[in-house]
Formats: sequence, structure tokens, C-alpha cells
Amino acid sequence: MAEIFESAGITIAYGLVGFIVMAAGFAALDLVTPRKLIEVVWKERNKGASIVLSGQMLGVGLVISQAIRSSEFQDGLMWGLTSTLVYGLAGVLVMTLVFAVVGIITPGRMGATVMEDVENRPHPAAWVQGTMYIGTALMVSAALS
Repeated sequence: MAEIFESAGITIAYGLVGFIVMAAGFAALDLVTPRKLIEVVWKERNKGASIVLSGQMLGVGLVISQAIRSSEFQDGLMWGLTSTLVYGLAGVLVMTLVFAVVGIITPGRMGATVMEDVENRPHPAAWVQGTMYIGTALMVSAALS
């Protein structure tokens, strides 16, 4: 019975680390877009911003999943949690850099373009950027394995 509680505690600890990394990912995306995501997604219901944010959150989740699998848990719980945090934040950094590079090589300002929502239709770049996050996350995850 004690093993069940220990496993539940470990699960909660890794979940909290994952939440911290997801919050960092949200904050990073919020920094590279011209307007606050909370306003644009939840209040304005902007589909383009929602697509990009969804792709990013799915990507961060994929990186965290692999970071947990690759964590140094055998060296102790704290080391496992720390390695998961570092790997996860590295994934967020790489995804944010990809967003910035794509913004540089494409016309216009990417952060503004993906938030264009003309006649309730997102700009096609939102789909591309959301998919870029997922693709980048898969690459980072492969590097962690």
C-alpha cells in the first residue's frame, strides 16, 4: 500500500514540473506575440492564436513526456525532477527559437500574422506555426531518447 502512495507522490511531483515547463512555454509564446494571449485567445476567441498556442502546448507536452522517460530518476527523485525540468526548458527554448527564425525568414511579423483572424478565419500561417511547434517537439524528444 505504501508503494501506491509513493508512486502517486512521484506522479504529482513530475506533474508539477511539467506544469512549470508548460507555464514557461506559455510565457515564452506570449513574449514573441504582439498581444497578450489570455486576451486574444480567451476573450477575443482568436482562432489563429488558439491554433498556435495549441500546437505549442501539445509540443511542450511531448517534450515533457520524453523528458520524464529520459530523466535521471535512478540517481534519485530530486535529480530526476531536475533533469526533467532542464530538458523541458531546453525544449521550450528550442521551440521559441524556431518560432523566431520562422518569423525572420517569412514575410511580415510572424507573431502578428498568426493572430490575423479575418472574417473568423485564421491565417494559414497559424497552422504552419502550430505544426512547427509539434515537429520541433518531436525532434527534441528524439534527442532526449
